[in-house]
Amino acid sequence: MPAVFPFPPGGHLQTILPAILRRVPIVTRIRERIETPDGDFLDLDWSDPSGSGNLAIITHGLEGNSTNACIQGMAGAFVRAGWDVLAWNLRGCSGEPNRLMRSYHSGSTDDLGTVIAHAARGYQRIGLVGFSLGGNITLKYLGDAGAGIDPVIAGAVTFSVPCDLASSSLHLESPANRIYMRHFLGGLRKKIREKALMFPGRISEEGIGKMQTFREFDGAYTAPMNGFLSAEDYWQKASSRPVLEQIGVPALLVNARNDPFLPKECFPEEAAARSRFFRLESPRHGGHVGFFAPGRHGEFWSESRAVAFFSSLAG
Repeated sequence: MPAVFPFPPGGHLQTILPAILRRVPIVTRIRERIETPDGDFLDLDWSDPSGSGNLAIITHGLEGNSTNACIQGMAGAFVRAGWDVLAWNLRGCSGEPNRLMRSYHSGSTDDLGTVIAHAARGYQRIGLVGFSLGGNITLKYLGDAGAGIDPVIAGAVTFSVPCDLASSSLHLESPANRIYMRHFLGGLRKKIREKALMFPGRISEEGIGKMQTFREFDGAYTAPMNGFLSAEDYWQKASSRPVLEQIGVPALLVNARNDPFLPKECFPEEAAARSRFFRLESPRHGGHVGFFAPGRHGEFWSESRAVAFFSSLAG
């Protein structure tokens, strides 16, 4: 496996340029809506069926969706490798607000479980792939399940994961990361305003325009709307880092050393050293969900790495 290409230079450019410049074809064109046990819905986007018996389930990141370039680039790589692909949208991220007060968040493992249970019929082998927030959901799902994980789950590959939510949330408050905070909070504010119209008198928009950090937003909205006591309670209970050593299937976490989102707490080297199943790779370059490297079919390094990881398990 070749190294991640160190271009463009620096973690910020390696984060921003792929996100805004990359164009890839949409591979998962077949939409399906499923109901959740609590009366909400999830929108799933499938690739054309291949009959291979192998399925990759891809989970996107904060304020993303199934059409993001990193998601469709990964989907294309797995389709070329002979897999079916399901790229699912977290609640409220498919272009339509979800029905309930509840929103998606970094610990939405029950929704991933619902998707897996629905998709598992007809497949002998499922691989999980997660980016950023979606990677945290994936790793926490595996850690919470431990040795009791469904045997259809072959393993997981995750990229750019803020596995320690408290430290990463505070790290993003730095002046150097202000551009990302503005981007994320812009989308989150829009969703809150939509919810306020859906649930009049139950959600206050007071002060939302002045919020500049996840600490403020999560404390005012994410925590109370999803059953947490505070931002700190949410960060603690939703983080995947405390359960990494409980993972019972092969799982790879790839966090670039120059990722501007991730402080040192998000590089769980001790957990990887102690675990039979959990592995950590920390390439020097890649930024946040960047991982550019010139490859066949326009594949990025992360896509080739994920496919190679699951191929090694089959071997």
